[in-house]
Amino acid sequence: MDGVPVGILQAVAARVAAGQTVQFRPTGSSMAPLIHSRDLVVVAPVNPAKVEVGDIVLAKVTGTVYLHRVSVVDRGYAQVQISNNRGLVNGWTHHSKIYGICVTVAGTPRPGVDGKVAKSASEAPDPARDVAA
Repeated sequence: MDGVPVGILQAVAARVAAGQTVQFRPTGSSMAPLIHSRDLVVVAPVNPAKVEVGDIVLAKVTGTVYLHRVSVVDRGYAQVQISNNRGLVNGWTHHSKIYGICVTVAGTPRPGVDGKVAKSASEAPDPARDVAA
C-alpha cells in the first residue's frame, strides 16, 4: 500500500519470510476498498505456487515491497504480476519474491486463502533470501 514507510514493509517481509505470521496496520488508499488505511491485516507465509489472481500478497517488485493484489499469474515462468486496487500495475515478480498472503483484513478472513498458507519449510519462502535488497 502507499504511505507505508519502506522500512516497515521490509521488516514485515523479513519476518514473514522467516516463517512468522505478522499483524500490522498499513496506511494509504491504493488498496481501498479491500484494505482501508490503518486496517489491521494479518499476513502469513505462503506457498507461492498456489497464489491466484485476486489474492493479496506481500511481495517485492523491482526493489519495493508491496501489499498488493495478484493481477496475472504465469505458472510457466513461476511469476506473478502485482497491482494495486486502483488499476496501477507495479510489475512482475518471481515466486521467490512472494513472502506472504493476506489472510484477514480488519478481522474478516480473506476468501480463497485455504490451502495457500505455507505449512512446511519446503513450501515457505526461503528466509535466507535477502528481503532488504
